[in-house]
Amino acid sequence: MSDVTKPGGYGQSSRPPKIKNKSAAAVQITAEQLIREAYERQGSVQKAPRQKVLDGEELSDYQMRRRREFEEGVRKNRSNIAEWLRYASWEESQNEVKRARSIYERALDIDSRNQTVYIKYAELEMKNKNTNSARNLYDRAVTILPRVSQFWYRYTYMEELLGNVDGAREIFNRWMQWEPEEEAWSAFIKFERRYNETDNARAVFERFVFVHPESKTWLKWAKFEEDLGEPDRVRDIFGRAIDRLGEAFMDQHIFISFAKFEVRMKEVERARAIYKYALERLPKAKSQALYNQYTLFEKQYGDREEIEDVVANKRRMQYEAALKHDSQDYDTWVDYAKLEESVAGNFDRTRDVYERAIAEHPSVLDKRLWRRYIYLWLYYALFEETVAKDIERARQVYVACVGLIPHKQFTFAKLWLQYAWFEIRQGDVGAARRALGRALGMCPKDKLFRGYIELELELRDFDRVRTLYSKYVEFNPTNCATWVEFAKLEAALHENERCQALFELAVEQPTLDMPEVLWKAYIDFEYDQGDYAKTRELYERLLTLTDHVKVWISLARFELAVADDSERRLTAARSVYERAYARLKELGLTEERLALLEAWREAERGEPRWGDVAAVEKKMPRRVRKRRKLDDGSLEEYFDYVFPDDEEQGARFKLLAKAHLWKQKAAAAELASDNDGYE
Repeated sequence: MSDVTKPGGYGQSSRPPKIKNKSAAAVQITAEQLIREAYERQGSVQKAPRQKVLDGEELSDYQMRRRREFEEGVRKNRSNIAEWLRYASWEESQNEVKRARSIYERALDIDSRNQTVYIKYAELEMKNKNTNSARNLYDRAVTILPRVSQFWYRYTYMEELLGNVDGAREIFNRWMQWEPEEEAWSAFIKFERRYNETDNARAVFERFVFVHPESKTWLKWAKFEEDLGEPDRVRDIFGRAIDRLGEAFMDQHIFISFAKFEVRMKEVERARAIYKYALERLPKAKSQALYNQYTLFEKQYGDREEIEDVVANKRRMQYEAALKHDSQDYDTWVDYAKLEESVAGNFDRTRDVYERAIAEHPSVLDKRLWRRYIYLWLYYALFEETVAKDIERARQVYVACVGLIPHKQFTFAKLWLQYAWFEIRQGDVGAARRALGRALGMCPKDKLFRGYIELELELRDFDRVRTLYSKYVEFNPTNCATWVEFAKLEAALHENERCQALFELAVEQPTLDMPEVLWKAYIDFEYDQGDYAKTRELYERLLTLTDHVKVWISLARFELAVADDSERRLTAARSVYERAYARLKELGLTEERLALLEAWREAERGEPRWGDVAAVEKKMPRRVRKRRKLDDGSLEEYFDYVFPDDEEQGARFKLLAKAHLWKQKAAAAELASDNDGYE
C-alpha cells in the first residue's frame, strides 16, 4: 500500500500524489468562478502594527534588517530600477545621504540612461545643498543624454536659481549646439530678455531661424523686434524671411503679418503694396486667407470694388492660362464660372464662361469623363434659376443637356432628377412627371426609380407610387431593398394583405441580392402583426433554404418571447436548440455549433427556475491546438474545438473497427488451420 493511500501518507512522503482518474469532472468550474469565490471569501487585510523605536540599538537593528531586505531585493532583480529607487528613498528618509548617493551610483552602473534615476539623484543633492554634486550630476546627464530636454531645463534653472547667469548662458549655448526643438530656443530667448540682454537675444534669433526656418519662427523674431520698438529691424526681418523662404516655401501669413505691421505703423500704401505683391506670386491654394485679409483691408482703407476687380482679373489670368493648357479641365471651368458669379451683376460675363465651358464636351463616350462635364450644365442651370432669375433660360439649359447625352450608352440620374425638381419648383408637376417618365422609358436605372418614387411620396400620390414600385420590381426583381420598401409602404397604408402578398412574391424570386434582409423584414412584419403561427411557419420555410446559425438562434429567441409561461417558453426554445445542434453537427460546422451552444447557455441562464445550464455545459467543446500541412509543405498551427459527443462517437467507431479487425483475423486463422488439416 502506497503512502498516498495511508492516512497522513501525503504528509509523510515527498513524492507527489498519483492521480489515476484523469477524465474531466462532471461539473466544470471556470476560472471566472474561481476568481469570484476567492474575492468573496477574502477577509480584511491585516496591517502590520506600527513599531516604535525606543533606543539607538533598536534603530540600528531596524536599519540593518531593512538594508538586508533591500539588498536581497536588488540582488534578485538588478534590472528593476524601481527597487533601487525605493532603496535610495528609504536611505534618504534615514538621513543617510552618503548611502543614498552610493545606491544611486550603483543604479546608474546598471542603467546609465535611466532619466528617473538622474532626476531623483539630483533632487537628493539639491535638498541637501550639495550644489557642486548636483551640477556635476546634471553635466553627466546632458553629456550622456543630450536629447532629453528636461535635464537641460533643470540644469539651467538650477544655475539661474543660484545666480550663476553666465553659467546658465553657457549651458544654453551647449544645448543649442544640439539643435533642439523650438521650445528650447524660446526658453533661451526668454532667459536673455529677463536680464535685458537684447543683443544676445537677437543673436539667438539668428541661430533660431537658421535651424528652424519656418514662417512662425520669423514671425516670433519680428514680434520681438516690434515689442522693442524697432520698426526698421522688423521690416528687415520680414524682407529676409521672404528672400530666405522663397516662393516654393512661402507662407501667406508672413505677408499678412507684414501688412498688418505696416498698418500699425500708419503706412497704408506700404501695406497695400505688400498685399498686391503677395497676391501676384502666391498660388490660389496658398492665398485664401491672404485674399480675405486684403478684402478686409480695402473695406477699411480703400475702394472695395477696385480691389475686387484687381483680384478677379488676376484670377481670370490664372484660369485662362490653365485652360489654354487643358481646355477640358472642367474643375477649372467651374472655378472660373464661380469667380464670375461672385462679381455682382455681371451676368453676361458669367454666361459667356458657361457657354465656352459646355462647348468643350468630351470627345469619347466615357462616363467617367462626362461626369464632371455634366456638373457644368447643372451649375449653369442653377445660376440661371437662382442668380439670374431667368427661368426660361434655365429650362432651355436642362433641355439642351438632356438632348446632348448619349442615353443609349449611359445616362445621369442626377440630371433627370434635378430637371424634375426644377419643374416642381416652378409648379409644373406634369412637366416633372413627363421628364422622369421619359427617363425611365429611355434609360431605366435604380436611382431614377428611387428618385421618382421619392418625388411622388412628397406629393402624396400613393397610387402612382404603387405603379412605380411595380415597374421597379419588374425592372430589377433581385433588389431586396425595393421589395422591402414596397411592402413597408403597404404596411404604412394598413394594406396588410397587399404587404403579405408582396413578401410572398418576393421570397419566391429565384435570385435575390440580400435574401436575409427580405426574410427578416417578412418575419418582423408577421411578428408585429401578432401572427405567431405564421411567423413560426416563415422560420421553418427559411430553414429549408439555409442552415445559418443566426436563423436557428433567432427562432429559439422567438419561442422564448411568445410562449405563455416560463417553462413552456424554455421547452419550446430548447427543442429548437436541440434540432439546430443536431443539424449543425450533421453538417460538421464547428464554429456555428459553438455559437449556438453559447446562445443556448444564455437562454438556460435566463430562466433560473427551469433552466438546465449544466446540460448545456456538458456539450461545450474544449479548445485544442492542431497542425495542418500547407500547400508549400510547411506546417501551420491552428486552434480547433473538440466536442464531447464527437469524441464518444469516435470512440465507438474505433471499438467497432477493432472488433471487425479481430473478426477478420479469427476467420483467417480458422481458414489457415483447415488448410493445414487438409494437407
